Amino acid sequence: MDEAQLRSLTPGVLAVLVRRGADFAAAEDAVQDALVEAVHSWPADPPRDAKGWLVTVAWRKFLDAARADTARRRREDRVDDEPPPGPTPSADDTLQLYFLCAHPSLTPSSAVALTLRAVGGLTTRQIAQAYLVPEATMAQRISRAKRTVSGVRLDRPGDVATVLRVLYLVFNEGYSGDIDLAAEAIRLTRQLAAAIDHPEAAGLLALMLLHHARRAARTAPDGSLVPLAEQDRGRWDTASIAEGIEILQAALARDRLGEFQAQAAIAALHADAPTAEETDWVQIVEWYDELTRLTDNPVVRLNRAVAVGEADGAQAGLAALAELDDSLPRHTAVAAHLHERAGDRPTAARLYAEAARKAPNLAERDHLTRQAARLNAYQ
Repeated sequence: MDEAQLRSLTPGVLAVLVRRGADFAAAEDAVQDALVEAVHSWPADPPRDAKGWLVTVAWRKFLDAARADTARRRREDRVDDEPPPGPTPSADDTLQLYFLCAHPSLTPSSAVALTLRAVGGLTTRQIAQAYLVPEATMAQRISRAKRTVSGVRLDRPGDVATVLRVLYLVFNEGYSGDIDLAAEAIRLTRQLAAAIDHPEAAGLLALMLLHHARRAARTAPDGSLVPLAEQDRGRWDTASIAEGIEILQAALARDRLGEFQAQAAIAALHADAPTAEETDWVQIVEWYDELTRLTDNPVVRLNRAVAVGEADGAQAGLAALAELDDSLPRHTAVAAHLHERAGDRPTAARLYAEAARKAPNLAERDHLTRQAARLNAYQ
């Protein structure tokens, strides 16, 4: 049984149940029950129409639960009889489900968490880690969000900006390698950009394509991280880069700048440089200034400090870094990098080791540890 296939089918099945009248929480429970049954029965008897099988079984699970619960009798009266057997429509309901999860009645953080759970397939633990909150806190947030959208039909779209943030977070989760959702995020963003007149949807698509184009070069054969400056640019996907730049240029020409377009412009400048030494850091700093104006995000300011260090020298970068809270994620790693560029190897080595202890994942920790060891070898 192909687990990737199950992951790709699940959101569409959930959307079908919600559209037929199941409330969100009950629909997700029914879909999960159907998935369990699929795991047990498909290896011996795989269905011809996988999505149709899941829809049929999940709908029966929902009806059985509704009939067994006297408190849900009124809902049972509203649902239709089970549809006759036959092929399931091939229309992709996943994007509609994104809009449901981005319903106006939800806060942006709840909408993101619910979508990552229901559509992205991330576990509650993974979402909690992304938000830097306890798993129990995130579980409560997701449960409240489910209750909020229960009974909401798929006929009222949610907030586009929230959907874009959700897609961006799903892409980043996939890009980090924990769960490979990057390709799915690109597919849905491409669909969204084609369906709505919104330059930020195009900007997000361009950003994803430009980042995804570098994916093959981001890790060495042993799985270790390869920094951007050291990547083999011959391994970058030039077709994705060309497509991303073309989409970005069309979006920028509309003169409705947003944060995803600005981020894509920075990624395009990196992608357009034949070598790391030829990167136009001055223009990258200018784009970070635009991005700071749009978002005033401390992480953006942290990345700007790195760019300033490349454009104007390490001391200028350290001055920009000194204005930021040193508790920011990656602050210590950035400080180490800038101190190394300034020629202060002992301080850089100490900071790399400290950053390694704070690293959120094993790959980053190993990379920072190697950086510290490399500098200590000079002493």
